[in-house]
Amino acid sequence: MRIVIAGSSGYLGTELRRAWKDHEIIRLVRRPSRHEGESFWDPYDDSLDYTALQGADAVVNLCGVPIAGRRWNSEYKDEIRRSRVVPTRVLAKAVGSLQIPLFLSASATGWYGHRPNVEVDETYPASQDFLGLTTQAWEDAAQFAAEGGTRVVTLRTGHVLGPSSPLLRKLLPFFRLCLGGRFGNGRQHMPWISVRDWVGAVTHALSSPISGPMNLVGPVSVTNRHFTVALAQAIHRPAPWIIPGWAARLVAGEAAVEMLHGVKVTPRVLLDDGYRFRDSTVEEALAQAVSGTSVEY
Repeated sequence: MRIVIAGSSGYLGTELRRAWKDHEIIRLVRRPSRHEGESFWDPYDDSLDYTALQGADAVVNLCGVPIAGRRWNSEYKDEIRRSRVVPTRVLAKAVGSLQIPLFLSASATGWYGHRPNVEVDETYPASQDFLGLTTQAWEDAAQFAAEGGTRVVTLRTGHVLGPSSPLLRKLLPFFRLCLGGRFGNGRQHMPWISVRDWVGAVTHALSSPISGPMNLVGPVSVTNRHFTVALAQAIHRPAPWIIPGWAARLVAGEAAVEMLHGVKVTPRVLLDDGYRFRDSTVEEALAQAVSGTSVEY
């Protein structure tokens, strides 16, 4: 297949390129193209060479600045939203006008907001908090592709667990120093998926009839307390600490909602379509993630 990827240099884009090495990959890059198979684009200047997309079987959109790692002041919240909505809209309009068969567009389980003690699937409406409204605008922008008859799949991704994944890069140094612990009371659910199942599910969507939102989360939901214990056991360290909510907010500000809020998300669409998970438990996912070996696809 000929597949165009925007956001290919990030963690997930890099893993997709590794897994799809037998496909023809065209990378949309934000710098002058230096290699064959690259095409420059600037979505904020509406600079996109449509010839790079012509003949594509699918376009994958993974654009967006990181949610975690910075305080959410008003400027960064604007950047979080803009970096998702603007590139998605530009790409979706191009995909629709060229009638490309498939548009796989990034999204997030932030759609669901904080819904303690409720199990949600793809049919649940968006939360009305910042992440919920941002994710709704993100997915709405992707729907421009559907106007040309394109099958649109929005990838509502939870925390991805794999070697060097963003979440584990932040947590592992503390856990290895025996400074790990649960956030708040630890009862909040924490949507997760192994990187090989994230790639596997996106690959599954290339040839399946799935359209609309697709939850990219593992089949067995866990709480933050469960995750903390599992990560500590995976690296053979204790994790006795409790990081109170006020301390997390003091350090991360509003961005602390990523760890203090949670929702029990089920991958209903994937399960109904017959996808078989390689890592059904968070213990399996973490064992692979900290093993020191590269992921096999």
